[in-house]
Amino acid sequence: MSEGQSSAQAPAGVRTPVGRPLLSLSLASMMDEVHAHSGAVYLLAPDQPVLEMAVMAGLPRAFAAPWERVGLSAPIPVSDAVRERRLVWVGGEEEMARHYPRIAMVLPYPFSLAALPVATATKAYGAVFVTWPGAHPPELSDWERDHLTAACDRLAVRLERAAEQSLPLAPEPDLLAAPLVGGMAGTLGSVEAARMVSRLPYGLCSLDVHGRVGFANAAASELLDVPTTRLLGAHLWASVPWLNDPVYEDRYRAALFSQHVTSFVALRPPNEWLSFRLYPSTTGLSVRISRARAVAEMNRTAPRPERAGTRLVTISQVLSLAGALTEAVGVHDVVQLVADEIAPAVGSQGLVVLGSRAGRLRILGHRGYRDPRVVERYDGMPLSEPTPGSQVLRTGVPAFFESRAELERLYPALAVHLSEFTAWAYLPLIASGRPVGTCVLSYTASHHFATEERAVLTSLAGLIAQALERALLYDAKHRLAHGLQEALLPHTLPSLTGIEAAARYLPATQGMEIGGDFYDLVPTQGMAAAVIGDVQGHNVTAAGLMGQVRTAVRAYTAVGQAPEEVMRSTNRLLLDLGSELFASCLYLRLDPAHGRAVMSRAGHPPPLLRRPDGRVRVLDLAGGPLLGIDGSAAYPSTEVDLAPGSLLVLYTDGLVESPGTDFEDAVADLSRRLADLGDLPLDELADALVQHGADAEGRLDDIAVLLLRALPDT
Repeated sequence: MSEGQSSAQAPAGVRTPVGRPLLSLSLASMMDEVHAHSGAVYLLAPDQPVLEMAVMAGLPRAFAAPWERVGLSAPIPVSDAVRERRLVWVGGEEEMARHYPRIAMVLPYPFSLAALPVATATKAYGAVFVTWPGAHPPELSDWERDHLTAACDRLAVRLERAAEQSLPLAPEPDLLAAPLVGGMAGTLGSVEAARMVSRLPYGLCSLDVHGRVGFANAAASELLDVPTTRLLGAHLWASVPWLNDPVYEDRYRAALFSQHVTSFVALRPPNEWLSFRLYPSTTGLSVRISRARAVAEMNRTAPRPERAGTRLVTISQVLSLAGALTEAVGVHDVVQLVADEIAPAVGSQGLVVLGSRAGRLRILGHRGYRDPRVVERYDGMPLSEPTPGSQVLRTGVPAFFESRAELERLYPALAVHLSEFTAWAYLPLIASGRPVGTCVLSYTASHHFATEERAVLTSLAGLIAQALERALLYDAKHRLAHGLQEALLPHTLPSLTGIEAAARYLPATQGMEIGGDFYDLVPTQGMAAAVIGDVQGHNVTAAGLMGQVRTAVRAYTAVGQAPEEVMRSTNRLLLDLGSELFASCLYLRLDPAHGRAVMSRAGHPPPLLRRPDGRVRVLDLAGGPLLGIDGSAAYPSTEVDLAPGSLLVLYTDGLVESPGTDFEDAVADLSRRLADLGDLPLDELADALVQHGADAEGRLDDIAVLLLRALPDT
């Protein structure tokens, strides 16, 4: 039944699939309109945030094997196109490496790519990508953009119509080159042409896009030392054992992707070097083979051949997943990435990642379970309990259960607690020679784990284990850093007569999230002292020194030193400690009863003063150098009027400094924000001021803010 026909002709209760190859025809038309040389259509999986490749054209599907099933959150062009509902353009290999390093690592060839969503105004159905050889201009032209967008819109409407009529899409074959013609005369068009080729002193082969040999002359057979009958119809890499190396197959892929002439040399055992030159087109490649005597005379070491049967696609899948796992930072990131990248790639619908602590199981994360209690009941269970998760974690031996009956036979106590899944793979996560967890992949239907699949899953578990070990260490360091930072900063600010205060601290977005920024508010006799500072560095040493500086300032304040004396004493302390770290600092003594503040500054950004009438002023205070540089430095003080209703804003440089921004311009911008925010409650004002810094991508410095408002007399 063709598209658009009613399904009423089908028997009652039966929906006949859409008859025309809707996806293939749409993709072929799209590629023809914009002169693309390969492409693919993805469809969203039902009830899963996963894109599945439905049909590919122009290149073997094996080229895109790592991305046959991808999560919508995966950082690849088709996922971005669907998630953001926009056209994604990648203009070459440099841009691919910059924006999509996982793809560039597996396909490091010169080509351009466009990915578009297949979606209506109300629903997304999938995505399309098309590619061009490296000779395509770095920008997508307006007419190409218009053609691609219109074609995807038409396809979305047709898919919507099929969904409304409940017409399923029948599986469609990939669109590749025409079938091979198995003879020289047929391939080259005439007997005389075949005779001419047979007289040439070098070898000639014709390969289709899969790398299968469609023609080979006598010289090629002689040079390869393989009969022509064994070459025809077979993959060149499979029929010539010493060419079965990913290095050589990569050259074939590079030629097809880039559509550029590519060459390489290979050693035919025991000591004959051959030169291969590949001339690509959209239908395949022509290969010229000759002796490379100049290379043979050089003392080169041949690439070590892989074992027979090793395919580059397996390596590319592992490279892609390994590249993805390197991006994971914490345990949550690892779980999310395995759920988005690895589980879809191996056809799993559920995931649990287990760890252990103090002899008990810990659920580090899970995805895909309708009832989370099925998983969470195992959290805290002793490792001695007879469960497959604890058994695999203890022994380091994987376990595969192809059906419920198989699991129940070995673990009958689990029968009443089984989830909606039917098959499971329990993979030990072993890093640095010890088990760090268990990865449980769950399948909704019975699943046969072939020997090859078990080997692949076990290998992937090794990659996951390394990422998990790093993530566990990172999370532990993060907890330590967070605890240390909290211990060194005041938990609450004291209540002071005549002064309202609020403070905020934000760690840097990179590293251990620990730094040397500090602030404090200290009650004194009838007055108050406030301090804010920044010790150089973002590590435990900086945090420790920050704690010492804060304690010293408190001590010098308690003995009644004036602001300039507090700064001089703290400066000498830093030099005596010999830490070789510097610190900026702003110290002030507040006297709300007399409406004044006395300040001393050591290389710190100037505070802001907002007057009761709303005007904002940058206080240009006298001061001295950073603390810890010059033991004889002086830090003169400045007195500032602090009328009731005035607001002082003290901050560290992380609030205003960013790469490529002038410091004075940044302070002026902060002044404007303070004026625009008006008379908000102090806590809301503190949140609003730091929000701009919190939103900065890749913020490299900590942020500390201390707000002090002089209250009217009551």
